[in-house]
Amino acid sequence: MLFRFKRSSMLLLTMSLALVAILAGCGSNPESSAAGTAKDPSIRSITMSWPRDVGVMNPHTYNPSQLFAQSMLYDPLVHYGENGKLEPALAQSWTISKDGKVYTFKLRPNVKFSDGSAFNAAIVKKNFDAVMLHKDTHSWLGLVGVIAKTEAVNDLTFRMTLTEPYYPALQDLSVVRPFRFLGAAGFPDNGDTATGIKEPVGTGAWVLADYKQDEYAVFKRNPHYWGKAPALDQVTVKIIPDAETRVAAFEKGELDLIYGEGVISLDAFKQLRDNKDYVTKLSDPVGTRSLLLNSSNPKLADIRVRQALQQGFNKQAMVEGITSGLEEPADTILSKNYPYTNVDIKTAGNTYNVQHAQALLDEAGWKLPAGGTVREKDGQPLELELIYDKTDPIQKAMAETIQAEWSAIGVKVNLTGLELTVQIKRLKANDFDLYFWYNYGAPYDPHSFINVVAKKGFGIAETLSAVPNKAALDQQIREALSSTDETKRQELYHSILSTLNEQSAIVPISYVKKTAVYHKNIASFAFPANRDENAFFGITLSQP
Repeated sequence: MLFRFKRSSMLLLTMSLALVAILAGCGSNPESSAAGTAKDPSIRSITMSWPRDVGVMNPHTYNPSQLFAQSMLYDPLVHYGENGKLEPALAQSWTISKDGKVYTFKLRPNVKFSDGSAFNAAIVKKNFDAVMLHKDTHSWLGLVGVIAKTEAVNDLTFRMTLTEPYYPALQDLSVVRPFRFLGAAGFPDNGDTATGIKEPVGTGAWVLADYKQDEYAVFKRNPHYWGKAPALDQVTVKIIPDAETRVAAFEKGELDLIYGEGVISLDAFKQLRDNKDYVTKLSDPVGTRSLLLNSSNPKLADIRVRQALQQGFNKQAMVEGITSGLEEPADTILSKNYPYTNVDIKTAGNTYNVQHAQALLDEAGWKLPAGGTVREKDGQPLELELIYDKTDPIQKAMAETIQAEWSAIGVKVNLTGLELTVQIKRLKANDFDLYFWYNYGAPYDPHSFINVVAKKGFGIAETLSAVPNKAALDQQIREALSSTDETKRQELYHSILSTLNEQSAIVPISYVKKTAVYHKNIASFAFPANRDENAFFGITLSQP
């Protein structure tokens, strides 16, 4: 039976968290006002909002559980730090065999779950076994496909053996799900967490102390947490689906903090930024907004057409105008704050140049007929469909800008706004001409990005199917993912990223950033390096 929290069923959990209540002060009060006006000033707390319910808090499953909340309760073996540095978490250290197949982890001693039970190699294996029961569900993560076996060597030694070398294994272990760890008391009797959990018992810095579905969730510090405790005692998350309502609640002082991606409109962010009573921050790039040009479409199979389209719109002006500078124009498909991506790639040929774009189209045989406005070749017009998420105002505005600018070089673009789910289906079915797409971010990239370039089924490999030497590109990707030579891997990444940039089938538009807006009762705020983790370790409060 799927485990769900309800207020009426919280008595047992509340008793088990009595120590938390003693440490953190009186019981949770989600209705306390924010911005430094909490009813009990001895509790160092903040109230923030989130667009949807935090979910069932199962560490091994996906929606509806929210990533930031899962990361509050459950820890990884390996932590993804600044600049892609992999740091000890529940694993104190690790060794990798020369052939790259055997990973041996020395676990951190004296770690306890939130119920006081011991963390050890046996429970690590139990969690791995639960995940691997459903390999198909988790096949998107490359590590899942290459795990041959796992062993609890002794109480504090865990070993993982792979079928073949896979260099991003540690990065995959640092993601928020599915390889995080549930205590024994949380497992269902059949051991299959896909059917639900009994209770959310983790080793993370927080415990879920109070919860009302679709209204709020209250997290308090875990008294058994093994690491340096966060500066906060309590985080209350109010569920506010509507962005305008969220901003209004913030301005009324009902929220201390709003942060995330797309949680408020860019106009609202700019308005709040201009108010000296509030503090605003932008993260480093967390992903790239790109435009896919489907090379399997005969009209887009010619590299000269793809390059002409990339040069045929003013990216700098479009991004600055639509996002008011909150996003940066992107020159490369991946930003340079991932491992292996801080390399020099030639981008001069991708810059705005209408005359050169027109010349490339002429050279490719697409000519403007006398008195016409749309180029033709062999009696066919150069007409394309651009599909976009109809609920995303930035995509819509960019689509309209591209439509207008490409019409000036003789390309007709028809715009189709779709529900996101329909849009994704069309991507995977290779049923599109032009499509807005985003990479995965840290800690998934760059390895997850190049994996979908080579592996069919995600839509990207199919998009690139007509680029020259695609088979050679795929071979380079396989070599990069399996190489145990750091220097060779860097060389392969440079070559792969350079090739993709030159082919212009994935056109980088802008670097997406997270936003944060907070009241001045918050003294400091820092975004985590892992795109999906919570920001609460980076928050301190002002002195009363």
